Amino acid sequence: MSSLDVRETPGEPPPGISTKFAVLLAVVCGIAVANIYYAQPLLEEIGNDLGVGPAGLGFVSTVTQVGYFAGLIFIVPLGDLLNRRVLIPIGSVIAAVALVAVAVSPGPVTFFIASGVVGLATVVQQVIIAYSAVLSSPESRGRVLGIVTSGVVIGILLARTISGLLADAFGWRSVFVVSALLMLGVALVLGVKLPPELPNRPSVSYRKLITSIVTLTARERVFRVRSLITLFMFAGFGALWGSMALPLSADPWNLSTSTVGLFGLVGAAGAFGAARAGALADRGRAQWVTGITLVLFAVSWLPIAWLPHSLIPLLIGIVVIDFAGQAIHVTNQHLIVGINPNASSRLIGSNMAYYSVGFGGGAVAATTVYSAWGWTAVSILGAGFSLVALLIWGVDRISSARNAGPALAETTVS
Repeated sequence: MSSLDVRETPGEPPPGISTKFAVLLAVVCGIAVANIYYAQPLLEEIGNDLGVGPAGLGFVSTVTQVGYFAGLIFIVPLGDLLNRRVLIPIGSVIAAVALVAVAVSPGPVTFFIASGVVGLATVVQQVIIAYSAVLSSPESRGRVLGIVTSGVVIGILLARTISGLLADAFGWRSVFVVSALLMLGVALVLGVKLPPELPNRPSVSYRKLITSIVTLTARERVFRVRSLITLFMFAGFGALWGSMALPLSADPWNLSTSTVGLFGLVGAAGAFGAARAGALADRGRAQWVTGITLVLFAVSWLPIAWLPHSLIPLLIGIVVIDFAGQAIHVTNQHLIVGINPNASSRLIGSNMAYYSVGFGGGAVAATTVYSAWGWTAVSILGAGFSLVALLIWGVDRISSARNAGPALAETTVS
């Protein structure tokens, strides 16, 4: 029996959801997840306004990730216990209130506290992803997760562009006012559009929900391997997106905040190209997709390392790294949810806790390394994270092949 203790009540298979509804959920998830990335191209402007020195700039993003991590542990698993038609809109309203608090923050203490609450409430988009997995038929789950997760990635990338444009026109505080209004719109739309809960949901205690990450990591090999890949892959993302604004706004480029934000559009193009990863996973090619895209993810750091000398290789590297990252992430979630779709909130929430640690740690490490040794060192750091993720996948494939050999031999003999 699974460590989730709910396999015995599978119920009727879900009827599936339409592509149109999946696209709506993708848009909503993109709006929600953008909240924790708006600040990244605004680091210098926020630091100057609130009196945060260069050494503390990395924590502007990290404090939001800390709140997000707490939400992944304590809130997202509630989707397996509470009515998601209520949980999701309430979380969206709380996020809107916290965003207003960020916008009116008079100093760094208020800003950091409010940012932490933003991260905590923004996990509603992970509850939405888990619910989309529950509502999907087994045959189309990868495709639906690919669509919805594409919205998340595009939201992450476009957040930098939108925040840069708004900040240049109206100041950095306007970014969070606009995002608060968007979250109120999300609460209204989802309160009307979300379908009712499926019947015969398994019962589980809250204590088991919030300790799921421990039991899953200890007992479920697929979850453990895929979550470690998630950790190091997103550490690479954090190293890139958490520090890239610093060299772009310095000599020799001296780019404005809005121009730095436009680099997110380049990454969005890569995310669109990876939208078929879920469909390939539905056809049993998840491992094939993972291996190829992990190699691409690591190789992308070669052109990214040219940032001090040329922006064209950087643009190529951004497209490749976001293409590969999107494909890996969709494939990871497809395989993890496949452990038990009835426990999708616990599975996705626990997996994304690894993401939060990876991204936040990568951002802090990159800003620290950049201050000491420059962009080449950041590129080496990001490539190192990527190679560790590839190594984890490779070791798992070798181990699985060795274990499959004796089993095949036993089957042949019998």
